[in-house]
Amino acid sequence: MTANFQKSFIAVHVGAGYHSIAMTDAYKEACQNACLAGLAKLDAGEHALEGAAAAVAVLEDDQITNAGTGSNLNLHGNVECDASIMDGERLLFGAVGALSGVKNPISVAKEVVKEQIKGQMSLGRVPPSVLVGNGALKWACDHDIGVVSGSDMISQKALSAYRKHKQRLMEVEQEARLSAKRSKLDADIEDIVNTPENSLLESIISTPEESLLDTVGVVCMDAKGNVCSASSSGGIALKHPGRVGQTGIFGSGCWAQNGNTDTASVACCTTGCGEHLMRTLLAKECYDSLTGSDNASLAISTVFKNKFLESPMLNGVKFKFGGALVVKCWGHDDVELVWAHTTKSMCIGYMMSGEKKGKTVMSRLSDTSVAGISLSVGGKHFHT
Repeated sequence: MTANFQKSFIAVHVGAGYHSIAMTDAYKEACQNACLAGLAKLDAGEHALEGAAAAVAVLEDDQITNAGTGSNLNLHGNVECDASIMDGERLLFGAVGALSGVKNPISVAKEVVKEQIKGQMSLGRVPPSVLVGNGALKWACDHDIGVVSGSDMISQKALSAYRKHKQRLMEVEQEARLSAKRSKLDADIEDIVNTPENSLLESIISTPEESLLDTVGVVCMDAKGNVCSASSSGGIALKHPGRVGQTGIFGSGCWAQNGNTDTASVACCTTGCGEHLMRTLLAKECYDSLTGSDNASLAISTVFKNKFLESPMLNGVKFKFGGALVVKCWGHDDVELVWAHTTKSMCIGYMMSGEKKGKTVMSRLSDTSVAGISLSVGGKHFHT
């Protein structure tokens, strides 16, 4: 699907979690800015890969998001980021994980894809698809991607949230030590810290004033009909150093694939609890569901119910937190955008060539719904 396209399209999200009413305008503005930056690249004739990366970079630079500068801090008080991007034309995927010291991790993921486009390296070596930690940082330096001090990526908001969460963790562990018998100390600490199962996760996703939301993402289509998806995240608060979430995992954080005369082009990015999304390969599942259905909203509803909320891979997990943003393109004049989330809210922005300003949606669960159990699905069907 690379002929007769004239207009471009882009959609973004700023995480699935809970977005306070007081901050709604700020979240929507972040979406607007990202759409403008990405669409400017696409309307200039650049590939979908460039448009997606440009939009994500804007979101990484905005400290209202949990990506790039201002991300959540890990257990040791440092910023470690994941980012990924998938080129639907060439079916190439590039990602970085647990990367510190790079302001825009998506720029490294994009260059990883570009390195793959070149083909084999010297001596027939296979170019990498995923780089993590210090190896990813060294690769960024070798490819002239700017490096900053780790402290420069810590925002005051993220630091304040880290201190609150760390204090809570210390209090729980201290309570366990004081109440447990010495012979059962280790077992009791584990029981108390982990009961209920998702106590810290639920608190973080439900209380934005204490923590940033998870994972920003972009899906787009360029003027030639190529699709691309991208994602970036600072991960969940107090994550273990070195932890990589769904953003850095193939098939979990993003998926993009150009169609042909018989299939639509599809791009998808996910957001939520990384471990839940990794175990269900949700991005790839969304793609598979859309290629076999004429109703995108119904397909996404079904895949969330059967492959996420009721997935055997998440047996024992009471609350499943996830979201997805998907675009499906049939030819040059038929584009369908769908979003879904099991969290309390998800903020989305989208924009098409010829528009001066993108549109934004703050999707929320109903008052009678339960985050982690209920599902909200929305979408737009329009022509390019």
